[in-house]
Amino acid sequence: MSQTSREMVERCLNFTYPERLPRQLWILPWAQQHFPDALEEINRRFPGDFAGSDYLYPASMVQKGDPYARGVYVDEWGCVFQNLQDGMIGEVQKPILEDLSEWKSIQPPYEQLPATRKQIQSMYDTIARSRERSDKFFMCSCCPRPWERYQFIRGSENALLDILMPERGFSALLKKIHDFYLKEIELWARSEVDAVSFMDDWGTQTQLLIDPSIWREVFKPLYKEYCELAKSYDKFVFMHSDGFIQDILPDLIEIGVNALNAQLFVMDLAWLEQTARGRITFWGEMDRQHVLTSRDPRVGREAVRKVARHLYDPSGGIIAQLEFGPGAWPETVMAVFEEWETVHQEAVSSKSG
Repeated sequence: MSQTSREMVERCLNFTYPERLPRQLWILPWAQQHFPDALEEINRRFPGDFAGSDYLYPASMVQKGDPYARGVYVDEWGCVFQNLQDGMIGEVQKPILEDLSEWKSIQPPYEQLPATRKQIQSMYDTIARSRERSDKFFMCSCCPRPWERYQFIRGSENALLDILMPERGFSALLKKIHDFYLKEIELWARSEVDAVSFMDDWGTQTQLLIDPSIWREVFKPLYKEYCELAKSYDKFVFMHSDGFIQDILPDLIEIGVNALNAQLFVMDLAWLEQTARGRITFWGEMDRQHVLTSRDPRVGREAVRKVARHLYDPSGGIIAQLEFGPGAWPETVMAVFEEWETVHQEAVSSKSG
C-alpha cells in the first residue's frame, strides 16, 4: 500500500480517492477492562490511522480523581462529576455556579496552557517529534465544548433556561468560556497537528435541544470562529455532536467543518445523502444503542451496508469509526471494520472492471 495513514485520511477529507477507508476506534476503559484480548486482536487486524501527540497539559491545581473511576472526579474547571461505575465518565450532579450573577467567579484553566515563549516552543517541539515518528494523521489533544462546558458549570436545566434570558449573565459566561477555547485552539492550530477538533452534543433522539434559530444566533458564530481560526493555519476541522442534528448540518458544512462525528442512525440517511454527501466527511459512527450491542455480527454488517448505500463513495467522505464502550460486543465491532473493507474493495474492483 503506497499511501500512508496520513495521506489516506487527507484524501478521504478532500475526496481524492484513498486506497482504503481510514479507520479509527474509540476505546473506553470499559472495553479494556472487559475485553482486553479481543481488543488487542481488533487493533492488530485493523490498526487505526489517527494519532495524538505526546504533549500533555500540566496538572491542574483543582483537578482531583480519575474521570473513569467510580466515585467523585473534579475536572480542570472545578466541575464535580459523580461516577457510579468504573470504565466510563460520570455526570455533574450539582453545578458549581448556582447564581448566574456570580459568573465572574468562574476561572478558566489558563494555567494549563503554555504561556511563555519557552513553554510554547517546548509544546511545539514535543508535537513535532511525535509527528516525525509516525505516518498517522495527527489530531490536537484538546476538545473545546462551549455548550457542554456551560452545562457542566450551571447544570443542564439551568443552562437551557439561561439561554432564554441572556441579559442575566448567560452571554458573559459563554463568552468567557469561548475566549478560553479560542486561545487553546490557536495554540494547537499553530503546531504541526493535521487537524483541530471541537464538540458539543446538540441532539435528543428526535430533535435539537434548542430552537435552530437560537442555535444559529448564539452558537453558530462561535463554531465559525473556531473553523476560521483553524483554517487560517491550514488545518482540517473535525466536530462531534450526538443526537438528531439534521437541522444544523447545512450550517456546519457552511462554516467549514470537514468531518462530522454524528449518530447517523437517529437521522434520515436519505436526507443526509441528498444534503451532505460529497460536501462533508462522515467521521463514523456506528449505532451504539442497537447495532454494537447486538451479539450477532450480521447486525453490524447490515448496518454498514445501510450507511454505505446512502453515504459511501470511493472518492472519500467516510471514515470507518466507532466507539467500543459499554454494551458493545467485540464480534460486532470486528464485523463492522471487516464489512467496510469489503464495501471499499467491491467498489474499487467494480470501477477497475
